[in-house]
Amino acid sequence: MFGKQSESILKHRGVLWLLFVVNFLGTIYGYIWYGNQLEFTAANYPLWLLPFVPDSPTASLFFTAAILWLLYPPKSLTGSTIRSLVEALAVLTSVKYGIWAVSIIAAGGYQGNELNWKDWMLIISHSGMAIEALLYARFFQYRKVLPLALLWTLSNDTVDYSYGVYPWLPSVLQDDVTGVQFFTLGLTLFSAAAAWLGNWRSRNL
Repeated sequence: MFGKQSESILKHRGVLWLLFVVNFLGTIYGYIWYGNQLEFTAANYPLWLLPFVPDSPTASLFFTAAILWLLYPPKSLTGSTIRSLVEALAVLTSVKYGIWAVSIIAAGGYQGNELNWKDWMLIISHSGMAIEALLYARFFQYRKVLPLALLWTLSNDTVDYSYGVYPWLPSVLQDDVTGVQFFTLGLTLFSAAAAWLGNWRSRNL
């Protein structure tokens, strides 16, 4: 699917730095976007639930770190191990939440929620999250630790829907939370499979 020319473009340091900056800024914006829900969670739920609230920006944070490590690979065994786990989380969660956000916005629109420019911006940005993760998965080395990333993501899903700290849904989907929950769990498994298949270059590591 990809030749040497495409690989050289994707791994060009200028392209990597551009991706790093875009994802870094997107991560900051994402945490700001979740500001109201974080404040609500802090006021009404145990504080240990706060890290489980901002799903998409945390995914882009993982991908930002993974890109930085492509630019500056760690030299120690510990650093390489941490890098592998972050790469696994970056691909799995970026694919998952990229697809999840687009699907939820589309489902809300289908049920009558009026889409505005912010919704279209989120559709474009989250589609980009999933695409870039799959494009760069083959440059990462995470296959051995992907089960750990899957376990964490499933745990996150469990906490989200057990304690009610899942991302706020469009009002028209408030009566579909159970369906959203099962869709989310299925999407986690699908994204793990996509991460596994997309990492073909490291399959023998």
